[in-house]
Amino acid sequence: MAENTDARFTWTECDGAHDDMPELSDGDDDEGQWLEEEEEDRPPVNVTCLFCDRSLTSVPAALQHCAGEHQVNLVDVLRRHNLDDYGYIKMINFIRSTKCAASFLTGLPDAPLPWESEDFLRPVLQDDLLLQTDPEELCEDSCASTGVSPGAESHDALQRRAQAAEERARSSEEALTRAMDDLHKLKLLAQGLVLNAGSGKSGNLGSVAELREDEDEAYFGSYGHYGIHEEMLKDKVRTESYRDFMYRNPDAFRDKVVLDVGCGTGILSMFAARAGAKQVIAVDQSEIIYQAMDIVRSNQLEDKITLIKGRIEDIQLPVQTVDIIISEWMGYFLLFESMLDSVLYARDLYLADGGSVYPDLCNISLAAVGDAQKHQEHIAFWDDVYGFNMGCMKKAVVPEAVVEVVKDDTLISEPAVIQTFDCNRVCLSDLEFASEFSLKITASTECTAIVGYFDIFFEKGCGNKVMFSTGPQVTKTHWKQTVFLLERPVSVQAGEELRGKIIVRKNKKDPRSLWVTFDLGDGKQTYSLQ
Repeated sequence: MAENTDARFTWTECDGAHDDMPELSDGDDDEGQWLEEEEEDRPPVNVTCLFCDRSLTSVPAALQHCAGEHQVNLVDVLRRHNLDDYGYIKMINFIRSTKCAASFLTGLPDAPLPWESEDFLRPVLQDDLLLQTDPEELCEDSCASTGVSPGAESHDALQRRAQAAEERARSSEEALTRAMDDLHKLKLLAQGLVLNAGSGKSGNLGSVAELREDEDEAYFGSYGHYGIHEEMLKDKVRTESYRDFMYRNPDAFRDKVVLDVGCGTGILSMFAARAGAKQVIAVDQSEIIYQAMDIVRSNQLEDKITLIKGRIEDIQLPVQTVDIIISEWMGYFLLFESMLDSVLYARDLYLADGGSVYPDLCNISLAAVGDAQKHQEHIAFWDDVYGFNMGCMKKAVVPEAVVEVVKDDTLISEPAVIQTFDCNRVCLSDLEFASEFSLKITASTECTAIVGYFDIFFEKGCGNKVMFSTGPQVTKTHWKQTVFLLERPVSVQAGEELRGKIIVRKNKKDPRSLWVTFDLGDGKQTYSLQ
């Protein structure tokens, strides 16, 4: 999906580890002995003065030396200029690198300070104990040595210190945010360079790859719920088609390295392993991958299947190339959720020459619907709601595409394929498209909606080809169909053609959702699928 943590599928033998555990003593006498021995073994401390070559035995001694011999109190300098940890470090390195006189520090203006450059974060002396000292502790120690309690500071002084601390915290947060944004941009740039290097394939990352992990959290979070996986697994049309493709074409999988993008419960990975794959790498960002790890282990396939938690855009695979990419990436109206973007990213980055993405072919079809009852329930309903006219609601209701099962006896045209994708060749830019269509009407009635669905094909290199459809004419699937209701039904006659144009594009604010625009001649209507 760097900013991420990979969770790999591994087990560690822990039996007998406690046998090597040493016995621990809880006696106070031993503790005192250890401390004495530690003090005896500790090497002597040398702190070089900031303004001369004198070596002192401790940081407090060095500070006292600076105050007594050079007439400069470093604690006063810290307080006067409200130096934070970084400012203190820069000041120490500035003094050591420029070898300035002690009097130089006492005459400094409030701003700007001469050590503001980031270059002064680099230590001048190796293992400089002054750099390892907390400036706040220095101030507290100074108060204690002079007999002044920190609580004795005036209210105004405390308030100024608190304000300065808040300002430093705010600046640090802003700097961290800028740094993370820059890191994200650099990651995208690096990924683009890798994709463009030598392959001749599209290096466009696409809007989904550009999402930060936190921006994509809702999408992957939805797949952390078990109900959606149960629904998909129980969809026999879907699951058995993938199984039949792999089991009936073992030659395509024998001794191959397979990548499963968005593995979910790992069902496709296990099909691939059983079909003869040498190695299967399963990737998923959602929490379901932890159950997938247990499932794989329960089926004794851990020697073949490696599971990695993370977005395919964010992780690094343990191999340079894979021979096959399998994925059940399809969403409503095929392209909803934009998971195909991730599959194409994996293809361009990892697929070996001669390899294949499966399914390899897919298409989108449209048909005209004449269902007056459904139109009444969803659209005309608003004209009279308990005696009140709520017709203005149609403007909000109509643009929402409806996902439901369409009865095949409500179809009033022959279907028409409006777009076909070859997953081994298609580019991200092809996933936004415009297409003219013509629907041959089969019944004289009113067209109340346009329905969309898709067909999936496993063909490349397959001796036994497999396909399935999500159309209204066949066994229903969990994808159902996508219905675009017309605000005003269109009168049609059998034998004529209903001509129009469809435009499909991503929602720029939410690239996993779609905008679908229909132009049926007498007007345009844009629908959202989200």
